[in-house]
Amino acid sequence: MYDLAIIGAGPGGYVAAIRARQLGMKVVCIDKAKGGVGGACLNVGCIPSKALLHASHMYREIGKQQNWGITAENISIDIPTMQKTKQENVKVLIKGVEFLLKKNKVEYMSGKASFKDARTLTVTEGEKFHDITARNFLIATGSTPIPFESMPFDEEKILSSTGCLELKEAPKELLIVGGGYIGVEMGSVWSRLGARVTIIEYTDSIVPNMDKAVRDDLLKLLKKQGINFMLNTKVMGIKKNKTSVTLTIEDRKTQKRQDLKAPKIMISIGRCPVTENMNLEKVGVDLDDKGFIKVDKKCMTSQSHIYAIGDVIGGAMLAYKAEEEGVAVVEGLHSGHFHKINPITLPAVIFTHPEVACVGYTEEQAKKSHTPYNIGIFPFAANSRSKTVGSAEGFVKIIAHKETDEILGVHILGEEAGSLISEAVVAMEFKATAEDIAYTCHAHPTFSEAMKEAALAVHKRAIHT
Repeated sequence: MYDLAIIGAGPGGYVAAIRARQLGMKVVCIDKAKGGVGGACLNVGCIPSKALLHASHMYREIGKQQNWGITAENISIDIPTMQKTKQENVKVLIKGVEFLLKKNKVEYMSGKASFKDARTLTVTEGEKFHDITARNFLIATGSTPIPFESMPFDEEKILSSTGCLELKEAPKELLIVGGGYIGVEMGSVWSRLGARVTIIEYTDSIVPNMDKAVRDDLLKLLKKQGINFMLNTKVMGIKKNKTSVTLTIEDRKTQKRQDLKAPKIMISIGRCPVTENMNLEKVGVDLDDKGFIKVDKKCMTSQSHIYAIGDVIGGAMLAYKAEEEGVAVVEGLHSGHFHKINPITLPAVIFTHPEVACVGYTEEQAKKSHTPYNIGIFPFAANSRSKTVGSAEGFVKIIAHKETDEILGVHILGEEAGSLISEAVVAMEFKATAEDIAYTCHAHPTFSEAMKEAALAVHKRAIHT
């Protein structure tokens, strides 16, 4: 009998498995993926998308360096080669995870796992199957893209994010339904590579969970880069023929309808949990009305020996959230003490150019909760490193409690935002004040100085604006 059986070898599952072995547990990790360990993040999500974002950004930027005396002629793009390099990088990272599992002596099984009874899993691979028993179980099966109503993904004309990552050429036109993180990232990739991209969003703004100042400026910058947007727009239907796909859309304000035609569309309206065919109902694991597994603050399901983490329990669908939850569960099982994961200090990043990163409360949330606050904003246009490298768009915005000065939220639009946000996360974990950051020495010339200046600006003391 195993101490812990983990279903799913994505970031949450494999990290939990490694930590469990470090603590001396007998562990088995089971995954049905054909491509390899690492889950959606490594195989068809975070990693391949960032590879394409990087490559497409280099392609767009290479012809813009004349003011530095750098000229290039006959610039071309070979998308199949780009895709090959992307996939080679993914394979290297998959091998790396496999090595870590072996190094830590985690037993790995390939196959589909379903509960036979409360303490037994049946693992099926092809026509072969066998049963395993465990004292505890951890479900980390992740999520999958949601299709539009009854129109399934064919990954040729109607694409999920997975299909969009695999295109061998830039379509003349690409319609994207959904202006969230995935929509704007994929829109950025294919717009840079030559597609005429239109993003259709149901609400009145893109990335609606972000701070308004950030999402408004990001929208302007993406429009400047050539991406078209149709906000407050509802998709009424989809039809496809041999050569194209037609979207029927409706303006939510005027109720005016029109048809949009393109060779390919991508549907990016959210993700649903992977819980099918696991016999969860047989062992009494409760699901909510959207199919997510219900858990308490310790990630425990309705059964005290079965836990669930990551996308399958809802909330922010982020690989690193799943990792933190997996480690917390395993350490809790080992010691009896479950360290709490603070959702307020969970950062979020959008890898457009410039990047967007945030943590904590938005200004709109602070207002809604009637929390008194001060704001400090510092533009990258006034940051010496930003000016030096020719990437001076965006700003750092810090929201601090008006009475205690404790940092409530930080929002960054700009170069290296995804790395810069870590300073804010650490500060908030230690309940730092804006003054704490303001009086912390930052190296010069760096992008991080914008964080210090924004902290100074909270009390109207910024030096360089």
